[in-house]
Amino acid sequence: MQAQTRSADDQAIRARLFEGMSAAIVEKGYAATTIADIARHARVSKRTIYEHFEDKEACFLALYAAASEEVIRLVFRAATPDLGWEAQIEIATHEYLSALQSQPELARTFLLEIQAAGPRAVRMRREIHREFAQMIMALVERGRAEAPEVAPLSLEMATAIVGGINELVLLALEEGRARRLLELRDTATEYVRKLLLPPRRRR
Repeated sequence: MQAQTRSADDQAIRARLFEGMSAAIVEKGYAATTIADIARHARVSKRTIYEHFEDKEACFLALYAAASEEVIRLVFRAATPDLGWEAQIEIATHEYLSALQSQPELARTFLLEIQAAGPRAVRMRREIHREFAQMIMALVERGRAEAPEVAPLSLEMATAIVGGINELVLLALEEGRARRLLELRDTATEYVRKLLLPPRRRR
């Protein structure tokens, strides 16, 4: 019972630290954020942060992983099999863009700043992209029960889909359209459809 209580307490503290890191990023951006900033927003001591994370980067990467996993869960849960296969593409794309648009500053940090946050961040980014690609593969495989003419999706092609959509998002972020990412929905959906559907279905 005590171990379970400690685990629950640790999870609660980590959640506060993630909230503190998120608030600090929104306020100052990742590069300018300090451990003191995280502590101030999380309302904890710096010692508490170091009890859970080695440094600012470790806290940031843990936040990035947790946020990405939550988006994957949201997207997969929204694209229910009863919607029909092409509708699943639309709702999955909508849910992904909506999640990014709801926290534009974090989206900008996760997609732009992380590329310059060091080798650990680059490795984490690759791992997260792989998880998104695997989610797309699972959605396609599930959808093939309705549309068997669609070929199984390789990991390489799924990775290309993730990269293509993120490139659209990056361009929008650079152009100051972080709060209008849902405008990309039709383009992103058509991109996925053209990659997945056979030529006859595309026409």
